[in-house]
Amino acid sequence: VQLQASGGGLVQTGGSLRLSCAASGRAFSRYFMGWFRQAPGKEREFVGAISWSGSNTYYADSVKGRFTISRDNAKNTVFLQMNSLKSEDTAVYYCAADLGGSRYTASNPGRFEYWGQGTLVTVSS
Repeated sequence: VQLQASGGGLVQTGGSLRLSCAASGRAFSRYFMGWFRQAPGKEREFVGAISWSGSNTYYADSVKGRFTISRDNAKNTVFLQMNSLKSEDTAVYYCAADLGGSRYTASNPGRFEYWGQGTLVTVSS
């Protein structure tokens, strides 16, 4: 599966952005989807993930209550709604797909087989 992330940009502190990740291929609905981010000079970190059906979502503590992941399997797309953005949310955001993913592996980037190219989110104060 090929992934294309979009929707990044420059936003002020407290603002909102919605990222999208469009997937190619007919098997999208079988994939566990994750969002990760990488700030300059830092390691890639888990943001959140969503089960293949969309019924279960998982979030890093740092974004819980502010970010929401959803998916539209009919449109082969997963979304990351980001609200109340902070300067520390500035990073390149990546979407990723894992055919065998679960809540036990959601935060492990090494488990995800496919990655999008990343989209830059910059939060200015």
